[in-house]
Amino acid sequence: MKQNLKKMISYYKPYLGVFFIDMFFALLAAVAALVIPLIVRYITSTVVYLPEQDAVKTIGKLALFMVALVAIQCYSNYYISNNGHVMGAKIEYDMRAEIFAHYQKLSFAFYDNQKVGQLMARITTDLFDISELLHHGPENIVISLIKIIGAFVIMMGISPKLTVAAFALVPFMIAYAYFFNKRMKKAFRQNRIKIADINSQIEDNLSGIRVVKSFANEEVEQEKFSRGNKGFLDAKKNSYLFMGGYQAGLTAFTTLITVVVVIAGALWIPGGSVSITDLITFLLYINVFTEPVKTLIDFTEQFQNGYSGFERFMEILSIEPDISDEENAIVMENVRGEVEFQDVSFRYEEHLSRVLRHINLKVPAGSYVALVGTSGAGKTTLCSLIPRFYDVSEGRILIDGCDIRHYKLKSLRDHIGIVQQDVYLFAGTIFENIAYGKPDATRQEVIEAAKNANAHEFILSLPDGYDTDIGQRGVKLSGGQKQRLSIARVFLKNPPILIFDEATSALDNESEKVVQESLEKLAKNRTTFVIAHRLSTIENAGRILVLTEHGIEEEGTHEELLARNGIYAGLYHTH
Repeated sequence: MKQNLKKMISYYKPYLGVFFIDMFFALLAAVAALVIPLIVRYITSTVVYLPEQDAVKTIGKLALFMVALVAIQCYSNYYISNNGHVMGAKIEYDMRAEIFAHYQKLSFAFYDNQKVGQLMARITTDLFDISELLHHGPENIVISLIKIIGAFVIMMGISPKLTVAAFALVPFMIAYAYFFNKRMKKAFRQNRIKIADINSQIEDNLSGIRVVKSFANEEVEQEKFSRGNKGFLDAKKNSYLFMGGYQAGLTAFTTLITVVVVIAGALWIPGGSVSITDLITFLLYINVFTEPVKTLIDFTEQFQNGYSGFERFMEILSIEPDISDEENAIVMENVRGEVEFQDVSFRYEEHLSRVLRHINLKVPAGSYVALVGTSGAGKTTLCSLIPRFYDVSEGRILIDGCDIRHYKLKSLRDHIGIVQQDVYLFAGTIFENIAYGKPDATRQEVIEAAKNANAHEFILSLPDGYDTDIGQRGVKLSGGQKQRLSIARVFLKNPPILIFDEATSALDNESEKVVQESLEKLAKNRTTFVIAHRLSTIENAGRILVLTEHGIEEEGTHEELLARNGIYAGLYHTH
């Protein structure tokens, strides 16, 4: 916890000026609240007994002074609410930028085991609660402590007996608060987990809404959501059970303090040890110090929310990227594109069996290599190791004779182009999606890439051409059109090494033909790996590798492999 709090405090560093001014105004607001009852006491104990003319004159001056105090208090609270909140928003901005940048560094292995909704919750709901804590926490503590300590000192000066009576219940209040505090922390942490689960479920449902509707499974989804929603409701009920007992009990304690002071004052006034003026002043001060007690009640709830969110935030930041640059990593330059696998084995996690076993493969620069095999043989995995989406478990991969782990990740991936079966297009225009391959590309370069991908004509037929908005994930386009945009992206990137991951398997025959032409044009003079589902698309490949769970079992041209009448021939005749 100490380390977490130290890290949390570090986010104030860029905003120390605003923070200290915020604390100054918090101090002013607290002092103003403490001074006003003293003025009331002075008026009721002294001023009212002055000659009428002097009394009116003094009351006039004191009234102006109290109005000035109210104005100071008003502006102080305004600064705290306005500038203090802006400071909190800036801290939230910094933290969101930090966790988003960290998300970008984490590898596929991390995302394989995560739900997007839960990751979203850590960057939205959690961070809002953390920023509220970082903004309101310090000022609430400063104001509350000054009011409580200040009221105690002043009250002791007025009547030690009444002060003892007023503060007699405070130890019991603290014990009560401590008892509920521990239970509230656990309950609020459970709330975080449940709301993240719901976010994940909603994200999953909305992303797959077309599948839901195609199977008419709205009721099934509703039922799944209801279970998650009920789990959240139960967690909330549990936290509110403790929070209700916490707040109700402490409110009762603050009321009891007033009752004790009134009864004690009533008993001591006849004996002359307490004056009516002192009792009135005391009752005003009880309001001054019971208000911050309520603020501290709110702060404890806010602390539970904010700190449990910060713990989850730190959980993510503490995850070290398992794939990163070596200390002396070099930039890839003048890439020819020769790729070599040397005794490569791979498993996704330590406790899982190996997906690839002792792969040895040398692909000369500019070669066109097709990978075929049954589902689960490791074709996609093998290609995912080249751009280091995962790192090999054993052996090594070389590009132009150098281990890929010696290259800077960005420069390695800059020289590899990937066209996948499941095309991901971002919400936005066609131009923006093609330009994703080279963010600083000119409009002419984008158009040229689209022409090379056989996409230019269909783009011009759209209402706004290259400026047409394609909707979330390109839902307004056909499968073939989306695939051609993804190919245009890679044309624009112009990498020396290409990976086609079953890029045409989901297309109809007509679209497949157009896309295949684009792919062949793109592959010219580049080192190309093609993962093929339809074997007819790779009949002209100069080299075909048949991958099984035992490794590369067959290798040759289409004709050679058919003549061998082995695994490849079996796959070919069953398609």
